[in-house]
Amino acid sequence: MTTRITVAADNVRIGDIIYNGLAGTGKHPTYAWEAITQVNSVDGLIQLITGRLDGPHGEFWFEPDESVVVVRHPPAEPKPAIAEPHNKRAHGH
Repeated sequence: MTTRITVAADNVRIGDIIYNGLAGTGKHPTYAWEAITQVNSVDGLIQLITGRLDGPHGEFWFEPDESVVVVRHPPAEPKPAIAEPHNKRAHGH
């Protein structure tokens, strides 16, 4: 389950999803949501980059304390440890 939350720009994480406001060529509004692939601090501002770094990508600039609405997936729960069996079977050669 994902959650839409409002955070300060300096609390945005890689993997958060941000609305770029431009639907582009897609006709469906969900195409305007893009994943954050890089978060930088440049000259006191927060730069959020979406998309591929080696090709076309989106950039967003915010003050560090400016509010940003993102969609964030909850962290995955760790898998419970499974005890390894102590008796190892021979291969029966």
